[in-house]
Amino acid sequence: MTIDTSRKPAASNLSRRTLLKTAGIAGAAAGFGALAGRTGSYAIAGNLIPIKLEWTEVAACHSPVGFGLAKGLYAKHGLEVELFYQGASGQTLIQALATRKAEAGPGLLYDWLKPIEQGFDVKLFAGSHGGCQRVLVKPDSGIKTLTDLKGKTIGTFDVMSPSRVAFSVALAKAGLNPETDVTWKVFPFDLVAEGVLKGEADAVAHMDPWAYSYEKQHGFVKIADTQTGAFQDRVCCVLGVNGDYYEANKDAIKRVAAANLEIHQYTAKHPDEVAKWYFDTLKPGLPLQDLTEVLASFTYHDHWFGKQLVEEVKTGYEDLKLTGVADASTDPEEIANRITIDIFA
Repeated sequence: MTIDTSRKPAASNLSRRTLLKTAGIAGAAAGFGALAGRTGSYAIAGNLIPIKLEWTEVAACHSPVGFGLAKGLYAKHGLEVELFYQGASGQTLIQALATRKAEAGPGLLYDWLKPIEQGFDVKLFAGSHGGCQRVLVKPDSGIKTLTDLKGKTIGTFDVMSPSRVAFSVALAKAGLNPETDVTWKVFPFDLVAEGVLKGEADAVAHMDPWAYSYEKQHGFVKIADTQTGAFQDRVCCVLGVNGDYYEANKDAIKRVAAANLEIHQYTAKHPDEVAKWYFDTLKPGLPLQDLTEVLASFTYHDHWFGKQLVEEVKTGYEDLKLTGVADASTDPEEIANRITIDIFA
């Protein structure tokens, strides 16, 4: 396996547009358990199946993907995986698949739904975990709940950041209009907290591990996240695959789903090991303890497949209709059944 660490984005030293590759890694790291009953184990016979998976290197919740590659888990399932860093927004997620820089990979559920509604040929096949985003305020702000944000400014890192999309849903469900009752202000990715500290914003909407680090470093208070409230027991990231690639490579995608399930189950039990890999390999500029704590907070033990995933996709479209992102004419149940694969059926 080779790891290219030579390229860094201009906006932040917290991410390096790393390209990870593996070729012919045999076996898996000692200690990986067998898959739970609904999946099968795959023996490696002959050549591995090559596949490109996109990921968001800067997102802590995606670190199990890189960890699993480094430890040979994908090879254990008969896959030769190349990871493509697609960036930190839903737009670049879609571009990665549309331009064939990747065939499949994880992304936030909401990021998939609008492009698919507009005709982008992607199938969703696995929900990997819940909650990895937070809304934070200063402890003396007087803001206790989402409804207290009416008339306030929320800082985030992109005009359509995943955090804005997600918490617009939460605001709408709390009775606020996320477009007119609050003001969204964009700051550089790693300087969103500075907006609150300088009084240019009243709240931060960001993803982990940065949001978690803001809580600890600045004493910010969490008033919402994507594990509680409107997002209780909900999926966060979902794996998608180009539709035509899936039709021609169904076995490969089933193997991806099985590997993804195993590595996330392992991460739920051993967040310290994954955090250490993240800390040593990607060097996100955050303390190892913070990374361990934030990975331990994610619901890696929860997984969504088949009917459960269909229900999550349906609810996702209902959410985006509520905020005006999805078309009023879209039938959430019809589209959810059409674009979701029961991968282990």
